[in-house]
Amino acid sequence: MASDLDRGIMKFEGADTPKAIAVSAVIVLGSIAILILWALGSAYALN
Repeated sequence: MASDLDRGIMKFEGADTPKAIAVSAVIVLGSIAILILWALGSAYALN
C-alpha cells in the first residue's frame, strides 16, 4: 500500500523514508540559504 507521499510529486518507491526526506530537506533549505546570501551580497555588496 502506497503512503500519501508516494502519491504526490515524488512518485517513486521509498519517497517517504526518513533518509529521502532528510536529503530533500537539506537540498531545499541549502538552496534557499544560498539564494538569500546571494541576494544580500548583490543588494548590499557585503564583500
